[in-house]
Formats: sequence, C-alpha cells, structure tokens
Amino acid sequence: METAIPRLITTEAVATEASQLVARGNASTALPLDFLLAAQIPVLSLTSDMHSQAVSLIRRYESLPMDYADATLVVIANALRIGTVFTTDCQAFRAYRRGVRKTFTML
Repeated sequence: METAIPRLITTEAVATEASQLVARGNASTALPLDFLLAAQIPVLSLTSDMHSQAVSLIRRYESLPMDYADATLVVIANALRIGTVFTTDCQAFRAYRRGVRKTFTML
C-alpha cells in the first residue's frame, strides 16, 4: 500500500540551518536549496508578528533550548493549523506545543 505524504513547506530559517549543517560535512551549501527547488517545496517567510511569536516561543522553551529555525516551524504550523512535522529533532518536537496544549505528529 502506498502512503501519501501531504504537501511539504518550510521556512527560510530552516533552509539556512540546513545549508550550514551540510557545509560542516564539506558539501555545498546550495545542496539543501537545490533539493527544495527540485521538490518544489515552498520556503515561507515570517511576518513581523510571526517573528514576535517566534521570540516568545524561544523564551518559553529556553530550557530545551528552542532554536530560531524550530520556532519558525511552530509559528507557521500554528498559523496554518498544521499538526504534522517532518523533523530529525523528535526530542524537541515532543516538547513543543501547537495551539493550546496540542502535540505534533512527527514523520
């Protein structure tokens, strides 16, 4: 049985973080961007209000800590009412909440 994966989206902060991570392994920083373009995955920007929400989240989860890229994903998920994330950072996303006390489903 084939499983359908819903449309993926990401944020500029996540694309930047991915570029920095692959550079540590001596790969081209363009590699993640090439992937996003080839897969036609939209890279979203945050509004000023969303940046404020990201800062609030970073402060709320300071003990984890939450980085800016994760904060942007939680903000976008809240804005678009998305409950599923594709992440390698499962430990952090188990702790993060969307909306009021709702957990994320992780792929």
